Amino acid sequence: MSYTLADVTLESRFFLGTATYPSPKVLYDAIKVSGAQVVTVGLKRQLAPGQNGLTKSTTDGVDNTFFQMLKESGAHLLPNTAGCKTAREAITLAHMAREIFDTHWIKLEVVGDDYTLQPDPMELIAATRELIKEGFEVFPYCTDDLVTCNRLLDAGCRILMPWGAPIGSGQGLVNPFALRVLRARLPEAFLVVDAGIGSPKDAVMAMELGFDAVLLNSAVAQSHDPVRMAEAFKLAIQSGRLAYEAGIMAQQDMAVPSTQVTGRPFLL
Repeated sequence: MSYTLADVTLESRFFLGTATYPSPKVLYDAIKVSGAQVVTVGLKRQLAPGQNGLTKSTTDGVDNTFFQMLKESGAHLLPNTAGCKTAREAITLAHMAREIFDTHWIKLEVVGDDYTLQPDPMELIAATRELIKEGFEVFPYCTDDLVTCNRLLDAGCRILMPWGAPIGSGQGLVNPFALRVLRARLPEAFLVVDAGIGSPKDAVMAMELGFDAVLLNSAVAQSHDPVRMAEAFKLAIQSGRLAYEAGIMAQQDMAVPSTQVTGRPFLL
């Protein structure tokens, strides 16, 4: 079933990252089999020489071969500001991304801690306010903190991307209670679980909580077979969404018989 994200009609709720794949072909095949219609790309990584194992054909330092491959996938590009540590640095990189990739979408990352890669809420909010004033559609990577999420919405965000766990950790949803609270308290926001997903069961859980989409990278790229894993996540996300829409039964403290037995037993 289709839905609207930032005024664009989409069907897939699977957002896929493009880093650390074994080869460009594996990445391309993973995107195609996943059905993902939004893929992220790190501009800082593209500006670094020798990335992705591709033959370099560059304009202003950007690997056009890689960019062209992503365009051919048919997915919408979501550039990110990964690696930025201040609002000013992230804003500068966002403007570069808009010029290079021809999109006003930006996944805003402003890291405050090198060990956990946890976002810096103050710098993130400051960058968000400025970029929204300048016409960007900001997809902020944040924690599951409700207050920070509300501040980002107040700044003009329509989409929030709270983490499930630290980036690349594969820990899954370490605080499902906090994520459940976000969904309940922010019913109008488009919520994407971003980071920490380890296996398809984590994606199912996120969708069953009522989140609108899941973004992941490492769980596919670092699996033994990224293409098959991409398909597994595609099915998991579809299944979790269907379960949420169908209405999951309430848990009970005691056993409840599925077949009610009253009166005399049947005699055949």
